[in-house]
Amino acid sequence: MEIDGKQLLICNCEGTMPLDGRKLGKAFKAVGIAGDVEINSQLCRAQVANFETALGKGKPVMVACTQEAPLFNEIASERAFEGEISYFNIRELAGWSAQAERAAPKIAALAAAAAVDPKPTPGVAFASEGICLVYGHDERALEAADKLASRLDVTVLLTGDVEVIPPRTMHFPIFRGRITQARGHLGKFSINLDGYAAADPSSRMQLQYGPPKSNVFTECDLILDLTGGTPLFTGHERRDGYHRPDPDNPSAVLEAILELSESVGEFEKPRYVRYDAGICAHGRSRKTGCTRCLDVCPAGAIKSLGDIVEIDGHVCAGCGMCASVCPTGAATYQLPAGDSLFMRLRALLTAYDKAEGRDAVLLLHDERHGGELLSLMSRAGPGLPANVLPLAINEITQVGIDFLTSALAFGAEQIAILVGPEKSGELEGLASQIGLVETVMEGLGYGAGRVTLLDQVDPDAVAEALNNLPRMKKAPAGSFLPIGGKRSRTGLALAHLHAKAPAPVDILPLPKGAPFGTVQVDTSGCTLCLACVGACPTGALSDDPDRPLLAFNEEACVQCGLCKNTCPEQVIALEPRFNFTTEAKNTRVLNEAEPFHCLRCGKPFGVAQSVERIADQLADKHPMFMGGPAVERIMMCEDCRVVVQFDAAQPLASGVRPHIRTTDEDLRNRALGIVDEEDT
Repeated sequence: MEIDGKQLLICNCEGTMPLDGRKLGKAFKAVGIAGDVEINSQLCRAQVANFETALGKGKPVMVACTQEAPLFNEIASERAFEGEISYFNIRELAGWSAQAERAAPKIAALAAAAAVDPKPTPGVAFASEGICLVYGHDERALEAADKLASRLDVTVLLTGDVEVIPPRTMHFPIFRGRITQARGHLGKFSINLDGYAAADPSSRMQLQYGPPKSNVFTECDLILDLTGGTPLFTGHERRDGYHRPDPDNPSAVLEAILELSESVGEFEKPRYVRYDAGICAHGRSRKTGCTRCLDVCPAGAIKSLGDIVEIDGHVCAGCGMCASVCPTGAATYQLPAGDSLFMRLRALLTAYDKAEGRDAVLLLHDERHGGELLSLMSRAGPGLPANVLPLAINEITQVGIDFLTSALAFGAEQIAILVGPEKSGELEGLASQIGLVETVMEGLGYGAGRVTLLDQVDPDAVAEALNNLPRMKKAPAGSFLPIGGKRSRTGLALAHLHAKAPAPVDILPLPKGAPFGTVQVDTSGCTLCLACVGACPTGALSDDPDRPLLAFNEEACVQCGLCKNTCPEQVIALEPRFNFTTEAKNTRVLNEAEPFHCLRCGKPFGVAQSVERIADQLADKHPMFMGGPAVERIMMCEDCRVVVQFDAAQPLASGVRPHIRTTDEDLRNRALGIVDEEDT
């Protein structure tokens, strides 16, 4: 069997999965899997020769088993196989289920999704020399430091007034002090200290210290925080190189010590988020617009640089919340990179539909919490229903409106999201995106309740919740390619949902803060200064170089509010909505006026009503302009003002400047015998 040029190997795991070759063959053929269906029963043992035969063909291999991946990789290494081997799970996700006999469409969909190659994610490099700071307040800090001293370059910093018995041998330096500020990441922590003092070597009954110093700066690669107090960092559990176990939990402390002892050398992690400053709507000219990414980042990896933001890839822990809420796509999640995840989503739902699957429920989960939960459901419970299509993503908080609407447009009846307990305080961004999707689906007549968060930790409770999801009418599956940026993908999905909607509307109101909408301009107060045009980060607002005009393209507007915040007359208001008509794609005029024509040359410039109002006000109230030509200069173009200014009589000008005699002239005249009258 082959799919997209890759050999597909299926195993029923010693008959524990009731795979029907006839049903699978029909489903596989529908999704483009060529060849006769061959179902192994012990591919990793008695039938391993079938795997070796596949390796001998030199083509990429896909194995429908993840448990025995290490064994298969070892065999491939022994055979010097240089091709690609990938694995996907049908056992826990489809075959070990009370509804396994109806799972053929799902298995075909899982195979189609697995055949989509993810694009590689760029990495972020770390380097650690093992300089470790142990921060505590009692003997437990010394005990931990003693365990680390053989592997790391350890320094102990004690805080508080706890009496500590001096160690018999000083294997590491000991200081007292309090950390007032900490910054950085694995391999590059920067720390400010107050009350910093070295332990006296002559300490007898308890540690004594020298004179303290304030505002001391130091650096280290690793930090073990055993104070049990306030964490040194926002989102401390995500900060690489910073470990903060409960000091009263010996096993947690030991686990942290083991991890720290291995944190020496060079490391790399994915650069989770790609940032495009060119389309960021954070600010313009010291005016603040969008702050969504700053508001939701739990790791403190994002900071404002004025008009743009900076995302520290070393600090970023990959939750994806910034990419989820970013209205322009300036922040894009990159694990996997590009449109790989969207193409896998499309392949999964499209294949399920082609294989005659019914009532598709997309189940989003991560591998840490969700993967373990699904495994328990299949091993000790009824397993996943046949219509539930699991899709593993790195973080459930990475999905935004573009992904959710694409899933519904590709044929998902509902979307269920498995949420682990560690995510309980990080759902604000995801909730806002779900709210937008629910508003859209209800407004188009599909009905709300399409996206469900499953926060149960009991596998049986999750299985019950999935089995009790109400049936809903879905949109016919779309076939569009989810290409382009975030707004492009969202637009494609919403256009399909609108075209197939039970109750389509041209204008759909959205809640405040939605990244789509229009602007309203009070033309009676607008002077067409065009400050809003210069502030708009997406080009939604534009002008005309030949005449006073303010134009607007609704499709490009992200409702960042920069135009409203910049407008000196305060005549701009935001209106969140989604406009499904062609008007949203076209540029329309919000305000326009006649230009003023220069009194001297007739050249058009400025806005007629503004120039006339300024001239009238200055002529009546300002002494420099009363009854003089200065008012007329206001009514001239920039070139004519200069000409008239220099042609006019200058009241402070002196007479003709006298000729200045130089020494050279005097010497020359003497040599010629010329006597100047002024010299006689």
